[in-house]
Amino acid sequence: MSILIDDAIWPAHGRLWAHLVSDRSLEELHAFARRNQLPQRSFDRDHYDVPEDAVPRLIAAGAEQVGGKELVRRLIGSGLRIPARDRRG
Repeated sequence: MSILIDDAIWPAHGRLWAHLVSDRSLEELHAFARRNQLPQRSFDRDHYDVPEDAVPRLIAAGAEQVGGKELVRRLIGSGLRIPARDRRG
């Protein structure tokens, strides 16, 4: 399993958020999210947005904490990354 989580540095809705991804498959990502009670609405095409307070729990459950650049590098390498231009609309 290669579930990755970055640092919660992204502000939105009065909180800081992290990204949770898989560098293998979306099925793996969704299964991990279900096991850890992440709401489906937090999925955004190739990642889950995760509030800062959930990060330690997800790491304890097996997510590997990496920097944001490493997370994106591995997501691109997996072929699962949805480019910004394709997120519009």
